[in-house]
Parts: sequence; structure tokens; C-alpha cells
Amino acid sequence: MKVTVIGDGGWGTALALNLLANHHDVTLWGAFPDYIEEMRSSHQNRRFLPGVELPENLKLEADLAKAVDKSAMCVFATPTQFLRGVLKKFREVPACPDRIIVNVAKGIEIDTWLRIGEIIEAELGKVRFVALSGPSHAEEVSRRLPTLVTAASTDIEAAQLVQQTFMNDRFRIYTSSDVVGVELGGALKNVMAIAAGVIDGMGLGDNPKAALMTRGISEMGKLGELLGGKASTFSGLSGIGDLIVTCTSGHSRNRHVGEELGRGKKLNDILKEMGMVVAEGVWTVKGAYALSRKVGAETPIIDEIYRVLYEDRDVKEAIHALMTRAAKSEE
Repeated sequence: MKVTVIGDGGWGTALALNLLANHHDVTLWGAFPDYIEEMRSSHQNRRFLPGVELPENLKLEADLAKAVDKSAMCVFATPTQFLRGVLKKFREVPACPDRIIVNVAKGIEIDTWLRIGEIIEAELGKVRFVALSGPSHAEEVSRRLPTLVTAASTDIEAAQLVQQTFMNDRFRIYTSSDVVGVELGGALKNVMAIAAGVIDGMGLGDNPKAALMTRGISEMGKLGELLGGKASTFSGLSGIGDLIVTCTSGHSRNRHVGEELGRGKKLNDILKEMGMVVAEGVWTVKGAYALSRKVGAETPIIDEIYRVLYEDRDVKEAIHALMTRAAKSEE
């Protein structure tokens, strides 16, 4: 199959390599011609996935129309806040019958508070859409370490085709019909990872981090269910699975933001030091905070991370507020 990966970040590059391993005809598109040329000459994505060799048969392209020409599957690996702009360009390229649109980014759009599937529908209309999500760091997938994820679609045949296209002995895929739950799991866990990073940055130990992850998945599930997802989805790969890896891994950019906050740094300084590397949770928390109020969900962890990031709340005060909430039953 001809597959185009739209977005030359670490995750897009890792998935392109996985697709090549399955003998597909793969093109990786990036927005900046100079950087595409650098990758072509160096055979590396030094900015986003250093140390991983890019094989000769990976096609690299900065012209979107050329990149997607005759592609049966287009995989969007574009950060959420830049996705709409890329979709507007994508709308101008010739359509391909029965083309499947796959999204692998995880976030909620600022101001509209839309999930990525909703953004894609708003820009492209009704398409064969699949959300691919789960505990999967690019650094490990690119090195062919065993990974399991979920492909979710209301079009089960499309989900199964994505499963067949991506799956191999190092990259296992399950299918789901719960697009809402899978997308929200992938987005909301980034907010919890920032909170986990704060705990690590403050040196508070294992106990509060375990509690944070446990109460975090409960909070994610309740909000997700009110927004139309299935509670059971949050017990799966795109929920608790993705939460665990993002809260514990040294690869996690969202956890890194939290660690730096826990050490006393300001958000603007942290983001400036990260450069072009995107931590989706920083923006997703705005959407999660707004949506929780829209549906009347109780989201104390999301609320405190929002206040730390956008109301200059001290991290010690945030933890004190969470620890001193009114006593409750866990049942």
C-alpha cells in the first residue's frame, strides 16, 4: 500500500519506519523544505529522533500534493494546535477514493475544545477516520521495541485495515469502536503526566505518584464518559496504558514539563528551552478545564494543573489543595 505520513516529528518518523518494515511504499512529509533536505542528506531526523538511521527507501517530501498523490492511507502526525492549518492545505490536494485518514497525535484544540477527529470532520467532511493511540514512545518504536496500541473507528473495516497495515511482531494493534474514549484517553493522560512530573521534580517519592495515577485515571474516565466515551475504554491501552507510560517514562515531554515546574521553573522558560519539541498537555489542559465545566465533571487534578500553568499557582499550594479536599469514599 502507498502510505503518507504527514508530520516529520519523532512519532511520525517512527511510524514511517514501522510501515517500511511491513514493506509498504512510505512517504514522510514535512513542512520545511530545508529540513527535509537535511534529513535526506544525513539519513537522520536529528531534531526529533536523533540516532535512528533513515533507510534509503523512505521517501522524504516537502510538497504536500506530491507526498499524498495516490496514497490509500494518510497518517496525520501533526501537533494538535497546527493540525487545522495542515488540513486546509490537504483539502486542496486531489482526493483518493476510499482513502483512510489516520490520526496519531493526542490533544484538544485551543478555543474550540474539539477532539482531533472533530477537527478533521470540520475541515474534510465525512472521511474514513481512524484514531491510533496507546502507550508508544517514538524512541522505542523506532528501535523496534515491543509496543501495543489501539486503532479506533466507527468504521470497523477501516480500523481493521489500519490494524493489518501497521501490525507486525513488534507493533501489535487492537481495534475499538470508541473513538471518543480513545482520543480523550490519549489527550487527558498528558495533563496527568505533567502532574506526575511535578511530584518527581519535587522529590516527593513513589506514594503520591501512584495515588496521582490512580485518581487520575478515575478522573479521566468520569470526564470521558460525560463527553461520550465508554468508561471501559479508559481501562485499556489508550487509557491506563498510555497514562502509565507517560507518567513514568524519561521520554515523556509532558512529564518533563512537570518535573521542571516541580523544581521551581516558570512555564515560559521551560517551553523556551524545549524549542520546537511539543508537550501537548500544556495546551490540552485548557481544553480539559473548559470541557469539565461544560459537562459538570469534578476534575480536581486537571483544575490544579490548570491553575499552576495559567494562574501562577505555586505547586506546593496545588498539592496542599488536593490533599486537604473533603473526605470521600472510594466506592
